[in-house]
Amino acid sequence: MPDKRAHRGRHPADAKLFAAGKIAALRQAVCDYSLLLSKGYSEKSSLKLVCDKFSLTERQRLAVMRCSCSDEQLVSRKNRRLDIDAVRGQPIALDGYNVLITIESAMSGGLIFKGRDGCLRDLASIHGTYRKVTETIPAVELIGNFLHQVGVIEALWLLDSPVSNSGRLKNLIREIAERNNWQWQIDLVTSPDAALIKGDFLVASSDSVVLDGCVKWVNLAAEIITQKIPSATVIDLSPDSVSL
Repeated sequence: MPDKRAHRGRHPADAKLFAAGKIAALRQAVCDYSLLLSKGYSEKSSLKLVCDKFSLTERQRLAVMRCSCSDEQLVSRKNRRLDIDAVRGQPIALDGYNVLITIESAMSGGLIFKGRDGCLRDLASIHGTYRKVTETIPAVELIGNFLHQVGVIEALWLLDSPVSNSGRLKNLIREIAERNNWQWQIDLVTSPDAALIKGDFLVASSDSVVLDGCVKWVNLAAEIITQKIPSATVIDLSPDSVSL
């Protein structure tokens, strides 16, 4: 059946899966999974062990996975993260789908999860095809206005060329940039992750692979959601018992 959704909102089951009474167990699962990762255990087997213990569903497991990281990853990411106040005048490279879909989700009432590293992540997946939604244009404009506000003049958007409709999204972003006189370059590449890791970029992403490999990064989506989308539903799964 074709995807006819007009919004990047929450799944019908999310109200039950992430109700207030579920959060303590999910937070403990993030703590346990992160502990096993810190001790060097396999990601796949550790995730299964922890999530089976708490009888979590697939969506709950996805939230736990995306919010967890090892102590080593946590420290490394913190050491390479720039505060938003430090990005003025610097060019920035955006993990295009990663940032855009997170902002779309936050604007449309989808659930947003805060992980150990402070990043805000959604549970959306494009499954090889990007579908424009009602929030797409407002999300691009919000990202652009925020970048302008914090003094970022030049931005490079990287979009996955294998994803269907990437060309259309590229043209849409370019039109919005031209209309606002933003100095943006939008490129289609086979693997944005690889490009962001290899390049000497200031990166905007919450993708774990990118965060663990890039030279420096900024928590752009989290800053935009925190400062500009007060209506966003953010669920904090970062365990209180874990700290630097």
